[in-house]
Amino acid sequence: MAPISVERCISGRELTEPRLDRDATAVVYGVAAGGTSALVMHPLDGSPERELTAYPPPRTGRGLGGGCWCWSADGAAIVYVGADGNLWWQPLPGGQVRRLTDHGPDRSAASPCAAPGADRIVYTLDQAEVWSVSTVDGAAQRLDDGSADFCFDPCAAPSDSGVVWQAWNVPDMPWDAARFESAAFDGSDRRQLRPDGAGQQPRFMPDGTGISVRDDTGWLNLWLADEPLVDEPFEHAGPTWGPGQRSFAVSPDGAQVAFTRNERGFGRLCVVDVATRAVREVARGVHGQLSWQGSVLAAIRTGARTPTQVVVYDTQTWQRTVLAVGPVSGWEDEGLAEPELVEAQDARGDTVFARLYRADSPTSSLLCWLHGGPTDQWQVTFMPRLAYWRSRGWNVLVPDHRGSTGHGRAYQQALRGRWGRLDVADTIATITHAHQQGWGDPRHTVVLGGSAGGFTALGVAAAPERVVAAAVVSYPVTDLADLAERSHRFERHYTDTLVGPLPQFEQQYRERSPLWFAERLAGVPLLVLHGDVDPVVPVEQSEMFAQRARAAGAEVELQIYEGEGHGFRLPEHQLDEYARIGAFLDRWAPGDSVVA
Repeated sequence: MAPISVERCISGRELTEPRLDRDATAVVYGVAAGGTSALVMHPLDGSPERELTAYPPPRTGRGLGGGCWCWSADGAAIVYVGADGNLWWQPLPGGQVRRLTDHGPDRSAASPCAAPGADRIVYTLDQAEVWSVSTVDGAAQRLDDGSADFCFDPCAAPSDSGVVWQAWNVPDMPWDAARFESAAFDGSDRRQLRPDGAGQQPRFMPDGTGISVRDDTGWLNLWLADEPLVDEPFEHAGPTWGPGQRSFAVSPDGAQVAFTRNERGFGRLCVVDVATRAVREVARGVHGQLSWQGSVLAAIRTGARTPTQVVVYDTQTWQRTVLAVGPVSGWEDEGLAEPELVEAQDARGDTVFARLYRADSPTSSLLCWLHGGPTDQWQVTFMPRLAYWRSRGWNVLVPDHRGSTGHGRAYQQALRGRWGRLDVADTIATITHAHQQGWGDPRHTVVLGGSAGGFTALGVAAAPERVVAAAVVSYPVTDLADLAERSHRFERHYTDTLVGPLPQFEQQYRERSPLWFAERLAGVPLLVLHGDVDPVVPVEQSEMFAQRARAAGAEVELQIYEGEGHGFRLPEHQLDEYARIGAFLDRWAPGDSVVA
């Protein structure tokens, strides 16, 4: 396999949130590239696609998330969240865009949903309030009672009787103990339903029966009313890191439900018959943003060898048609590979999961790449970064330490109170297993991670077991107390459950923060990358950490990218990131991993 060019990895466009019109004649989806975004209509009769939005541009979601737009009740317009945070009404096929809301410059709407048979849109404001706005005169009314700290994804009942939404209170995160709240459109008849675990994506069947995803039985499964529709040891959704996830879709007649299945990180699209509860597997690959109208299902589809696509399925035959591809052309010729499922045992004999992207030729060079979150998972989606390093002779190991999603509630909740301990131990166990299998050796193994993954990576690098030669961390958490105080609102209380509340657990915060054990990293070279306007992990954390690690004798290279947040978006910075990592690996973990 020839080395993949870095230019190919950072090019292309991001596709999000496809939705069919009610006659199943066209799909509208979001497109983002080069700092711009738009909503595009793709007719299914072969006619040319048309860009629908001009100014303001839409605030599109990322990946399998959404919450940017919806169809109007009559299908004559779309309603979208603009870059200014307001809702905008765009008639179709053309016409003058008009603003529906005016909440001021510092507030933002999300997750619009049209009320069937009514001239109103329900939505959230600042992820904390649920509102309804008239599409006729712009009159707005708040529907929630303010008792929840966070509100996501309101959905109007088909009878126009009211609205249901996901809600939770800190210090819980949504995957800990989210509930469902509902209210009538006049704000009366407020109710709550609290699952035994956590719930998400509350919606309705055509007859008004509630349908959602809940993990009461230990797995995030599809529920109909107050019982599982599908009860199986697989997850049917991802963690609620943002609004607009659509991991299931109901057929127009309510007889079937299409849903996504996570099989240890590998994806599959399934359909369940509501009457018989029989499940049929219809397609492989990670799917999301499902939309079902008529006899057509639209979705985002992606995989290790499948560049991210917008697809439609004929639900009679389940034949698939690709409408749009996000990444640049040519990936089909790059010899991409599926990963292998890895199961390692920790010191107590508990199983820890991972996936291995094996290089084409045997090698002792291993990259252990950690996902962020830490309540998250890198499913087997299209990830150019992993393919890039694999094409350069590296085995790439992607662990799912405990706390990761995709393996049931108990596996995910196991990290509570143990962040900085259990995740580090699980990662070391996984790397040790890889070394025993001959996929790498300590002299040629590098651990990498961003955000929470960077926090865990530094813990691995500092451990007495020297299983890695070096570490690369991007916008890493290095000071837990500072994170608890200054991170953005969504994650500000995250450490309360992952470590413990302050000030009672102050000692644990200090013991587990890389800033306070920098001297243990003196023998491990470090590359630290950070953006100077990061709203999640303040850049001062990396600056202070690098200073202390250097004072302790560590070899630290620190690069701050101007104008970047929690992740690097500008092409010049992405090119520099790849180049710096490559030079760092050549210097500190050379071997048979570098292809000229």
